[in-house]
Amino acid sequence: MVDGTLSATGRPLLANDPHRELSLPSLRYLVHLVAPGWNVIGAGEPALPGVAAGHNDRAAFGFTIAMIDQQDLYVEETNPANPDEVRFQRRWEPMRVVRESIAVKGREPVAAELKFTRHGPVIHEDRERHRAYVLRWVGSEPGTAGYLASLSLDRARNWPDFRKALERWKVPSENLVYADVDGNIGWQVAGLTPVRKGWAGLLPVPGAGEYEWQGFLPAAELPSAFNPARHFLATANNDILPPGYPHELGYDWGDPTRALRIAEVLGAGGKFTVANFERLQYEEVSPVARALVKILGEARSASPELRPWVDRLEAWDGSVAKGSAAAALYEIWAAKLGPAVLKARVPEKWLPIVAGRLEQVIALLRDPKPEWFGQDPRAGRDALLLQSLEAAIAEAKKRLGPDPAKWRWGTLHTATFRHVLGTGPERQALFNLPPVERGGDGYTLNVGEGPGFSVTHGASFREILDLGNWDRSVATSVPGQSGQPGSPHYADLLPLWAEGKYFPLLYSRKKIEEAATERLVLAP
Repeated sequence: MVDGTLSATGRPLLANDPHRELSLPSLRYLVHLVAPGWNVIGAGEPALPGVAAGHNDRAAFGFTIAMIDQQDLYVEETNPANPDEVRFQRRWEPMRVVRESIAVKGREPVAAELKFTRHGPVIHEDRERHRAYVLRWVGSEPGTAGYLASLSLDRARNWPDFRKALERWKVPSENLVYADVDGNIGWQVAGLTPVRKGWAGLLPVPGAGEYEWQGFLPAAELPSAFNPARHFLATANNDILPPGYPHELGYDWGDPTRALRIAEVLGAGGKFTVANFERLQYEEVSPVARALVKILGEARSASPELRPWVDRLEAWDGSVAKGSAAAALYEIWAAKLGPAVLKARVPEKWLPIVAGRLEQVIALLRDPKPEWFGQDPRAGRDALLLQSLEAAIAEAKKRLGPDPAKWRWGTLHTATFRHVLGTGPERQALFNLPPVERGGDGYTLNVGEGPGFSVTHGASFREILDLGNWDRSVATSVPGQSGQPGSPHYADLLPLWAEGKYFPLLYSRKKIEEAATERLVLAP
């Protein structure tokens, strides 16, 4: 997001592309709500009220996850004489027990017993050790229905209204960005934030009363910024805590690569347009790929057979485009490199969890140590780099054929939209959609990641909002507005999304009526 200093129109531009699971029907539903006191357009989720990302006639807004730690696991001691009681402050207190009967097709109903302590639902019981494991989550607090504060956000007229609306925003925790027609831009973290005094919340804690939440942080004490001196704001699930910030909000921040890349582009200055932001949202240059290939180029003793492959990657620009042969080889190599580096000190069962954190792998490779690479760490590192590349070449030939000129990253990296009701061949043919090739990876601004080389997570919705003229705004969603198979709008947005294209997000009544092709009237 930039203010008017950095835009071609002299007014702010706000771009937003929250990342979630790619789903069918669409995760987001675009709507334009017009009523007395309302004129808001944008996207929400079909089951939730209001518009979570969009704009009204005065203000625009969007969001990314803020990673606030909003839950804790409590280990409760149960009474040996009565397993439905737990110890709290040196006395036994009863759990709340709810008994349900679950109907099952073709079978007798199944009885279910749900138990709750003062901390929340019991998710596991160990009767032998007299323990109950309980999840405390802020979503169990009053007034925490997800995204409900959108109803206030949608009517914000200015920055004070925006911040006041976010006092109601409890779940999920978000970085919300803001721009208005007066030229202001801002950022506010929102979400119910437990106060823990004397403990961090990183590990399970006893439920006997020593580790209780001490209320919640006031919304005004969460990080924010308004009209920053650098004239832009950027968040991408990264650590957003300002220097010297006195509170711990969370610990599991996203990799900073994407946020740094956005800041690099916006910080270079210029006069940005909607088209510039379109290209930025779909940018597929990977700084991580460039860093790994640079380290590979430093490897000594590459064999004559491997040298051309190293040269091929060094000549590559680091763009993980779906049509790129070098990107295909790089991604196969990177998937092998992480486990090869980490297996020296990481137990095998944990490798799948940590091996994909390539930023950590890069740090180890840049400064090789004996405990990771042997007595001659530089030689050990180089041997590992080249061995994993050799294995990647063999796998690429097996997967993509013997001719590297025909390799494509998109052949491996596809998004397939599968409906939950697509069970069996006939229903799959009705509900599911064919795969589409995708560029990018987990470290590019055009995020596309999932298990293996599949794409199950990314930006299913994008918006670029022009505060100089709302009708110049654009959006994209996937795969379509309708959740009904056979509808022309079931998957008509998928081709746009697959090619990195947008549709106009028209706002004025005049422009909407000029462009309208269908009209649906619901009359009592």
